[in-house]
Amino acid sequence: MFLTISTTGTAGNPATDLGYLLHKHPDKAQAFSTSYGTAHVFYPEADTERCTAALLLETDTLALLRRGKGKGRGGAPDAALAQYVNDRPYAASSLLAVALSTVFSSALRGVCQARPERAADPLPLRVEVPALPARGGAGLVRRLFEPLGWTVTADPVPLDTAFPQWGDSRYVRLVLESERLTLAEALRHLYVLLPVLDDAKHYWVSADEVDKLLRAGEGWLAGHPEQQLITSRYLSRRWSLTRQARERLELVRLAEADDSEVEDIDNAVAEETETEEKPAPLAERRRAAILTALHACGAARVLDLGCGQGQLVRALLKDTRFTEIVGVDVSVRALTIAARRIGLDRMGERQAARVRLVQGSLAYTDNRLKGYDAAVLSEVIEHVDLPRLPALEYSVFGHARPRTVVVTTPNVEYNVRWDSLPAGHARHGDHRFEWTREEFRAWAAAVAGRHGYDVEFVPVGPDDAEVGPPTQMAVFHRDDTEKEAKAA
Repeated sequence: MFLTISTTGTAGNPATDLGYLLHKHPDKAQAFSTSYGTAHVFYPEADTERCTAALLLETDTLALLRRGKGKGRGGAPDAALAQYVNDRPYAASSLLAVALSTVFSSALRGVCQARPERAADPLPLRVEVPALPARGGAGLVRRLFEPLGWTVTADPVPLDTAFPQWGDSRYVRLVLESERLTLAEALRHLYVLLPVLDDAKHYWVSADEVDKLLRAGEGWLAGHPEQQLITSRYLSRRWSLTRQARERLELVRLAEADDSEVEDIDNAVAEETETEEKPAPLAERRRAAILTALHACGAARVLDLGCGQGQLVRALLKDTRFTEIVGVDVSVRALTIAARRIGLDRMGERQAARVRLVQGSLAYTDNRLKGYDAAVLSEVIEHVDLPRLPALEYSVFGHARPRTVVVTTPNVEYNVRWDSLPAGHARHGDHRFEWTREEFRAWAAAVAGRHGYDVEFVPVGPDDAEVGPPTQMAVFHRDDTEKEAKAA
């Protein structure tokens, strides 16, 4: 079995960084023992402009037979013969998927201490599998990979070139190309979909396969149009496991749908642009504005208060300038989803040491939140009942007292720009209030005055001349100069 992964480079980002991301040096040919043979990793080409890593799995057919636990015995003669005569040594299958996860385990998790910024960024990728069983034909191959951002070439392999009238075999030569995916995402797609297309797992499928599937499918499987086929085939059509996987994926889908509502109809942001290019969703603009504010104040240790399901925590983790990140939320369910979303259980030791998720209420003082450079309250205050807002104010500004506090909240004046939002309705059913720009500025100025902070206001999203931006952001900076002067 054979698979290649290629990328191209630029002057600042040489293609040979692929060696760092895969944790395999381009100058070395390496061999790794697996339960079913030997996996070889080598680089047919490796320079600054183009680099290709090859995985060759040399299967041990006798080991496959010994581990078959008698499959085919007592049945039809051709079933017994199939243990010896099959395509396992030649065509991509679950054997190759297991080899991928064994040999490139760190890359599969997106862990790269030497080049963390490259691991988090999309790469120009080309994946080639010369022989792939495709039970469902080239059309199914495209239906599985194209929704994930791949450009797919699936050329059917003829049964015999000398006899074209015999038609095509069930094998294809697969080429996948993309510039929108990270290497970890690409490997996870292959890990799940190679055995799905082969549709013949070489090992017994147990309950832990559901966890493996959901880990590898995080971020893409819940919304995949072929989710039912993928889960059924991956779990060898074991109905109890398939049902369990689908139920858990449905919870993920509902949680993501809830996120989109909480983020104030972000995907329906007004299409106010001078070009035909689709604007970035408001949620992305908001996170970018928050990161800019945190960079400007030099924060390294950051609290995400009301972190929800971890969108901002994940963005902070991608930036190595943030050495300690703490996500706080009152909902244990939200924290569980956040842990899964950021891949907490798959992180390397150093990366995991940067992040903590803790349960807590912002209506109460908490000594665990003291001593941080910055705190973020992103789309949080509008979910708090107005009579309880002073308690949140004191716990953050009066007790925890980070040097910088970033607060974002909807601007209710902008709601008229969304045709999909009925007049007089809040952006989300859980919003206790939505403030005008004047109301938010009055609240922020009063908070800053009571607790010794300065405050500046930043628009987020298109700043409409009449109604302002969709999101309003206040950045509070604690002024310690007078206190420091007295101490001196």
